[in-house]
Amino acid sequence: MGFILVLVFSFFGGSLYAQTSGSRNVSVTLPAIALLDIEPAGPITLSFTKPTEAGLPLSNPTPNTSKWINYTSAYGTSGSSRIITASINQTIPGINIRLQAAAASGAGGGTRGTPAGLITLTTTPTVIISGIGRSYTGNGVGNGHQLTISVVPNNYSNLSAQTNTQVTVTYTISSN
Repeated sequence: MGFILVLVFSFFGGSLYAQTSGSRNVSVTLPAIALLDIEPAGPITLSFTKPTEAGLPLSNPTPNTSKWINYTSAYGTSGSSRIITASINQTIPGINIRLQAAAASGAGGGTRGTPAGLITLTTTPTVIISGIGRSYTGNGVGNGHQLTISVVPNNYSNLSAQTNTQVTVTYTISSN
């Protein structure tokens, strides 16, 4: 009886140490991505201040630096880098609306874009960030590119008093 018991343990013990191998196919999909948003949501207000003494010019509003542009970009092997453009829906006679994107900061990774510097916005889209590769900026205030928006007179003879003239800035991410 002891002899049979030893054989049974040897049989099971041998199979515990057997090695096998195999393979499985794994399918991976990475979609093309081109997303952007402006954080935080909501409008901004820029108001000129009238002079307190005759002969002095308008006082320009303090530039607004509260907005950040966040994006995510991925494309195939044959894709090219991306750009972000900005445009406005209307111009205001006598006024330049200016925009500047800062260098990317905060969270994120990959090849984040290069800002174009200070531009004057028009109704024609203008590149504000170029060279965006496969990357992400992080989400929310403090991540991505901080935006500075300012307004300045460009021609006093074209100025006319206006109250709450709304201008919409449109940002677009696209292939270069």
